[in-house]
Amino acid sequence: MRIRCPFCNSESYKTHQTNGHAANTIHRCMNCDRCFSERRFTGYSGLRLAPEKITQIVNCLTEGVSIRATSRLVDVEKKTVIRVMLHAADLCRRVMENRIRNLRSRYFQADELWCFTRKKEEHCTAQDKSGPHHTGDTWVFLVTDANTKLVPSFVVSANRDTHAAEQLMSDLASRLATKPHISTDGLRSYIWGVERAFGMDCDYGMLIKSYEERDGYMELTGARPRPISGRPELENISTSYAERNNLNCRTFLRRLTRLTNAFSKRVENLTAALWLYFSHYNFVRIHGSLRVTPAMAAGVTDHLWTIEELLTAGVERQAA
Repeated sequence: MRIRCPFCNSESYKTHQTNGHAANTIHRCMNCDRCFSERRFTGYSGLRLAPEKITQIVNCLTEGVSIRATSRLVDVEKKTVIRVMLHAADLCRRVMENRIRNLRSRYFQADELWCFTRKKEEHCTAQDKSGPHHTGDTWVFLVTDANTKLVPSFVVSANRDTHAAEQLMSDLASRLATKPHISTDGLRSYIWGVERAFGMDCDYGMLIKSYEERDGYMELTGARPRPISGRPELENISTSYAERNNLNCRTFLRRLTRLTNAFSKRVENLTAALWLYFSHYNFVRIHGSLRVTPAMAAGVTDHLWTIEELLTAGVERQAA
């Protein structure tokens, strides 16, 4: 990468100092005589860890390793892992917000994923609910492209309500360049959300599922497609890919794994982990059935990204 002085934009510089603790080089501009860090142009700017350890932490967090296990594997403090996660998540958020635009995909599926923050809802007290931080049930609404498996949008919400569905669909609408075909489950909040975001410029259908209680458990007994607006194709009204993505989230995000003590203690950390995971899933991880990344399949990029490129792309977009 071509290095320029951030103060005068000159390419004339010399090495001023090398910090061995993080392999960070300080340059001095020959034009304005001011110093600047080599990391200023990378995704590692603002962190004192070596780039190799930062990459290891991001790899662990996107492969289903918990915060404490990551700190043991990389030999850093737990607070350092959280700091790296928040830093990387902010860069990944910029990448997804700027790069995933003008999509020409046709078929999208939306679904929601349940988790909890700090405590499960039945264990929350009035004091927990009145505190400064969210406690209790938490819902992750996400959209999946049925053809490319790309996840362009997601929303973290304290409630499974109309506001969350409207946020999700509004964000999806801002990323599309063509009229979409949207499928959801029977949650009625989606009807209002789709109408507010797309109006009649959308083919929308619901998959209405039927359940029966057997031996104390609710079992799925049938599913019926139902057109809602536009002219949806009944044979393509499905949520199977979105539900499969829910399994991916629970597999590769330790904080979403059931029956563990790795659940999120703060909703801000949950949101950061999701930004990190979905950007890694879209740009870095090769999809098993596509043999390319979802971003490559959707035409967002033409090559496989590395973690370093993913983080640096967020810095470049910020500077732009």
